[in-house]
Amino acid sequence: MTGGVPYYGGRFTPAQAYAAAHPPRPPAQPPTANAPALSQGDQVEALQHLLATGVLTQEEFDELRTRVER
Repeated sequence: MTGGVPYYGGRFTPAQAYAAAHPPRPPAQPPTANAPALSQGDQVEALQHLLATGVLTQEEFDELRTRVER
């Protein structure tokens, strides 16, 4: 035997058998890759909805709206 790899008589090692039974998942696409770009009006409308439902405070809404309007 050469090297530090155990010989299993031509069969899979336990690690190889696990890897063969559990193929890796394909990498996920980032969510922004397929998302359409929103217009400035749509973004402001979404922020207003978040403010109305209580997700955002008035200070957070004002800060985000100034970012959108730049």
